[in-house]
Amino acid sequence: MESASAFIDAKINELGDWRGKTLAKVREVIHKADPEIVEEWKWMGTPVFSHGGIVCTGETYKSVFKMTFAKGAALEDPAGLFNSSLDGNVRRAIDIHEGEKINEAALKALIRAAVALNLKGKSKPQTAQKS
Repeated sequence: MESASAFIDAKINELGDWRGKTLAKVREVIHKADPEIVEEWKWMGTPVFSHGGIVCTGETYKSVFKMTFAKGAALEDPAGLFNSSLDGNVRRAIDIHEGEKINEAALKALIRAAVALNLKGKSKPQTAQKS
């Protein structure tokens, strides 16, 4: 069975246009923001980036590349990157169109915040037991 990373590589090559380049760039920024990100391939062909739960997806459509953050509504977005799915109670998305530049510093901060939110409460400190 092929790895999710191999499927994502194939998707980038298969697209062969600005959407593939955008997916490759976003993937690079995600891994720079958090080297422990795990790549997954879900829902019949969607790249998913996880750490302690889903951080975001990288969806390619005809005229847009969409990054959907699973818990985006709970994240601070001081740079105003979220520009899609703004009405939902849970998710938020960033639509990137051909020719648009990615604010890497702001995207890294958003990814780190999403990971921190996923990990919050997951690791409870162990209390030493006295005998």
